[in-house]
Amino acid sequence: MSHGVRHTGRRRARSTVTLGCLLALVSAACTGGPEDTRQSGEEKDPGPIVVASGLDVTGSGSVRQQLIEEWNRLHAGSKALQAKLVELPGGADQQRSQLLGALQSGSARYDVVNLDITWIPEFAEAGLISPMPVAETGAADDADFIRRVHDTTVWKDRSYARPFNTDVGLLYYRPDLLTEADIEVDRQPNANWTWDQLYSSVNTLGLNPVRHDDLAGWTTQLKQYEGLTVNTVEAFADAGVELTDGQGKYSSDAGELKEGLDELLDRVDQGRVQPAAITSDETASLADFAEGRAVFLRHWPYAYGALDSLMGSKPYAVNRLPGKAVLGGQNLAVTAGSAHADGARALITFLTSRESERCLLDAGFAATRASVYGSTAKPCWPRVAAALRPAGDAPKAAKGEGAPEGQGPKARAVYIRILGAALTEAVQRPRTPYYGAFTQVLQSHVYALLTAKRPDTAEAAEKLDTALREVFAGR
Repeated sequence: MSHGVRHTGRRRARSTVTLGCLLALVSAACTGGPEDTRQSGEEKDPGPIVVASGLDVTGSGSVRQQLIEEWNRLHAGSKALQAKLVELPGGADQQRSQLLGALQSGSARYDVVNLDITWIPEFAEAGLISPMPVAETGAADDADFIRRVHDTTVWKDRSYARPFNTDVGLLYYRPDLLTEADIEVDRQPNANWTWDQLYSSVNTLGLNPVRHDDLAGWTTQLKQYEGLTVNTVEAFADAGVELTDGQGKYSSDAGELKEGLDELLDRVDQGRVQPAAITSDETASLADFAEGRAVFLRHWPYAYGALDSLMGSKPYAVNRLPGKAVLGGQNLAVTAGSAHADGARALITFLTSRESERCLLDAGFAATRASVYGSTAKPCWPRVAAALRPAGDAPKAAKGEGAPEGQGPKARAVYIRILGAALTEAVQRPRTPYYGAFTQVLQSHVYALLTAKRPDTAEAAEKLDTALREVFAGR
């Protein structure tokens, strides 16, 4: 979308002055005001401000890097305010281990860390990230963040980060296959699916996959990794199972867990899941859907753009996930040992601004601000917008060029409305400083149930209940 992208030199100057004022305000708040005579770390270390982040999964031409470069252009006259992005290799678990090790040992000088939302309690409890100061001038701006998304930055009533890019489970489907079976689909972009409706559609289609190449009802991510945790928590939430309270204490029992596990098995059995889902991550499940091995797909927002290049002329549509959908995403936090804390906070404010969040949405991420999904959203920074190439996994439909039939600007506008609505009602995974241990235990027990020849949810629930009591007690 290229409308409204003109910015004059005068506006750029105002942006620079505003950010300069922000730096002064943050500095005063963090050092005790003008009477504090301590030397700031920024005077001792001229920079750059180092941002550590995972890899960009959108294939958008690295919108995060482009935003960093825009910040550097706006602060070209200040060496201390130049920023550098360091992308960490590996999956989420490996990145978490790298960041924990680096911050605990001091072996890497990171000023800003882009943390998975589930890591905030752990890093905050360990004293590895600093609480965000609450200034009067920032209160209205913070209110623009989607409430449930902003809640992911909070631990023990203090905010330790700002929401950068968010995520939520969505339901992708093949409207052509449903129409061929006389299943009504016209109303579905404006109405929520239920799991019972999905099961009914699968029965009408007569699907019963046995081999990996068979057409299945749906596919998702059931491999033993974080995707399995997400699918399990979504099933638990639909069954009314809340694993922890607001303080991270275990609040469930074996009876509730059995209901949650039964719900998950119903989705596998009644939904006629693709057999390959049991070994699928995001990449594999996306390929199965794109190659015609499933009618429905549970996936994240970036799949909307990725499917443009994967499906060719085959149509696809998207809706809110039936039942509860889990939040994902990353938050930006300042490290406790940062020598550039003032500049780091100003950089975070820029990276999570309305313009920057629009850039993230255009690139394929889900934005964290409510205003970005409205009719008066500010456009992406012009030079960032120009740098984002509509190729590979990038959302071609964002520019209305090269999109499959039915995936032009109008369809994208519907998608954005659906995405914004889904984020307002999404649920969180357990908030706990022991999340790393929790997710490994949950995955182990649930995967054993899914791969059992004769799954016994009552027995599995008893074992899982015992294990979770240990985990959430920190033992």
